[in-house]
Amino acid sequence: MRKLVIWNLMTLDGYFEGTKPWDLDFHMLAWGDELERYATELGSEGDLLIFGRKTYEGMASYWPNASDTPEIATYMNGIAKIAASRTLEKAEWNNSRVVRDIAAEVQKLKQEPGKTIFVFGSAEVADVLLKAGLVDEIRICLVPVVLGSGNPHFKPASQQRPLKLIDSSPLKTGAVVLRYEPVEAA
Repeated sequence: MRKLVIWNLMTLDGYFEGTKPWDLDFHMLAWGDELERYATELGSEGDLLIFGRKTYEGMASYWPNASDTPEIATYMNGIAKIAASRTLEKAEWNNSRVVRDIAAEVQKLKQEPGKTIFVFGSAEVADVLLKAGLVDEIRICLVPVVLGSGNPHFKPASQQRPLKLIDSSPLKTGAVVLRYEPVEAA
């Protein structure tokens, strides 16, 4: 069975972007050779990326012409991608398709052979998949900054979601990569 892993950078106060879409300048506080190496290693672990519409459109406009991290660009442009959207008509970025019911699709995909499925960014999609009980692991790079406002990574929920820490890796930049898995309710 394939794993579904959520991956994102998040501020100490819980935001994955600032008050405006794609306000990600705080990522540079975590970026360095260690995080670049980690991002490159994700390329050998996964074979499918899932994005919400907004994240998909941003990634699709950036990665085809990105040249500052060629190994990551090759991975991002070559890997299979899903744009989870009820409004997007077609996905034109290389190796992409649109899926309307992402929870049903992920439930099916997890039963098929393959490598890890990653959700990059896409807090709304991550929320849908968390609520559906389809997430096997959450990986967060905690960036040492307090933004004060922005778009929260974790959305309001009607119940707690206990998590178990499975690994933590501090980086020279002061950021920490945290890995959690959901704990089954007793």
